[in-house]
Amino acid sequence: MIPTREQALELLKKYNDEESHIHHAIAVESTMRHFAEIYNSDPDLWGVVGILHDIDWEKTSQTPEKHCHLAPEFLRDSFPGIDENIIRAVQSHGFGICTDVEPLSDMEKTLFTIDELTGLIITAGLVRPSKSLADLELKSVKKKWKDKAFARGVNREVIKQGAERMNMSLDDVINETIKALRPVEKLIGM
Repeated sequence: MIPTREQALELLKKYNDEESHIHHAIAVESTMRHFAEIYNSDPDLWGVVGILHDIDWEKTSQTPEKHCHLAPEFLRDSFPGIDENIIRAVQSHGFGICTDVEPLSDMEKTLFTIDELTGLIITAGLVRPSKSLADLELKSVKKKWKDKAFARGVNREVIKQGAERMNMSLDDVINETIKALRPVEKLIGM
C-alpha cells in the first residue's frame, strides 16, 4: 500500500505542527519527485517518501538519536499494509547518524543525500537579494558550501557521501536539486 500525497501530508501534520517542518517535507518531496524522473522511477512513491521522511522528527527532536525509530510504528499504524520500502527509505535517511539502515536503493540514496542539501540550497536562496531560487546558480551554492559558518547545521559530509552513493558528481546533485526546488519555492515559504 502506498499512501496518496494527501494522506501523507495529513499524517505528517498529525505528528508535526511547525510550519518549517511542513515546508521542509514539501522541499524534499519536490526534490525526490525530480530525481525519480531522472532514475525512471515512480515519482508518486518517491514524493510520498519525501513527505514522510521526518514523520517522527518533532516527537524525537529532544532525543535526536531516536529519530527514524518511531516512524515505522507511526506509518504501520496509520497505513496497515504500507509498502515496507517506504519505511526502509525513511529509516535509511538517518544512516550513520541515528540508524544503521544503510541506503541501498536509488530512492534511499537520493533521500539520504538531498535531505540535508535542500536546506543548504534554500538558505542560499534566502540570502540572495532576490530571496529566490530563480537566479541561484551552482557557483553561489559552492561558495556558501565552503563557508562553514553558513547553514552551520547542514552536514556537508553526508551530502558528499550521498552524491558518491548516487554515482553523481556533487555539482550535478546540487544543480538538479536547485531545479527541483524552483517550482515550489512559494510553497516552502520563500
